[in-house]
Amino acid sequence: QVQLVESGGGLAQAGGSLRLSCAASGLTFKTAAMGWFRQAPGKEREFVAAINWNGGSTVYADSVKGRFTISRDNAKNTVYLQMNSLKPEDTAVYYCAARTGGNYYNTATKSADFGSWGQGTQVTVSS
Repeated sequence: QVQLVESGGGLAQAGGSLRLSCAASGLTFKTAAMGWFRQAPGKEREFVAAINWNGGSTVYADSVKGRFTISRDNAKNTVYLQMNSLKPEDTAVYYCAARTGGNYYNTATKSADFGSWGQGTQVTVSS
């Protein structure tokens, strides 16, 4: 059974930084592409960032490009999201996701391409 556990969320001021972590178990982590999505109140879940199986390829939403960095440590079965220059509009619940089917080792940007999800961690950015 795949388990993804996010941590590192919290309250930050605009311009500040937070680092999210997602610990994975129950899957062959080193071969799975991973992603981060977020959902703000009243809005649909949206793609934030994704990373391929070995960290050699990453993709970002335009809204976070240049401010957020996704990375992974396959020895620790963990994926990270470093969030800098935070803005109030970054406030959302952030979800970690794993590709567990199809072309599972490559990056993807659609929710439907990710088969396993974490419970989410709240990020709140105050102005």
